[in-house]
Amino acid sequence: MDQGHTTPRAADRTAKVRPSPSARAILAQFREDVAVIFERDPAARSVWEVAFTYPGLHAILSHRLCHALWQRGLKTLARIMSHVSRFFTGIEIHPGAVIGRRFFIDHGMGVVIGETSEIGDDVTIYQGVSLGGTNLGRGKRHPTIEDCVVVGADATVLGPVAIGRGSRIGAGSVVVDDVPANSTVVGIPGHVVEGEGGRRDPSAQRISLDHANLPDPMAHAIVALLERVHRLEHELARLRSRDQAHAAGTGGAAAGATASVEEGSPVDPADPKSTKSLRRSA
Repeated sequence: MDQGHTTPRAADRTAKVRPSPSARAILAQFREDVAVIFERDPAARSVWEVAFTYPGLHAILSHRLCHALWQRGLKTLARIMSHVSRFFTGIEIHPGAVIGRRFFIDHGMGVVIGETSEIGDDVTIYQGVSLGGTNLGRGKRHPTIEDCVVVGADATVLGPVAIGRGSRIGAGSVVVDDVPANSTVVGIPGHVVEGEGGRRDPSAQRISLDHANLPDPMAHAIVALLERVHRLEHELARLRSRDQAHAAGTGGAAAGATASVEEGSPVDPADPKSTKSLRRSA
């Protein structure tokens, strides 16, 4: 992907500075953020608990303020405020990152989101996730996470790659290439184990948090190898049995020929008739 590449979504969001939202809009957005937590975290019990004890919510609220300052050219102040937010929440979100609606960070400790990251709507990430860059250029160098993506704990997505809508990134994976929509990625480096359209229809369900039930390609490969070894051992045993039976039959015929020679007249090697008879008996 080109370093300067920017998706249409990001271009629309960053083309102009948004007007300051009204108090009513801020309250509506806060209610939406809280509702998302109740939807995706069964441990949430009350609004007060969510408001005071969820660092992911605090980090998102702080990022919105820092991002507004960043867009208005107050970059140093935005960085200072984001640094203070990181100190209190353990979540580092660069003020330049573009984040959509209903973004949920569960637990959150150790999450890092780089400057040119772009995150769509209804995205969920878990603790230890890094959306990092891979070059020193000033252009696009961080991932683009499209709508309805789930990124498992301690996963790392590096470089200006695109993670397609409805995809799942397995815990601990390292993704360095683009991922098609509705895919499941596991491993280091990450590779697609369920391709586009093979898992579910994203329009039928907004988001799936079943990020623990992922295929294990290594286990599948080992099982396939064990099955092949079993078939080869079975074939080897069959060939050995056949060879033993053939050897036993050949040995019996040779023994019978020897006995017939011993019982009959002595064989004269110089006599062609007697040697021909011996060969025929064998």
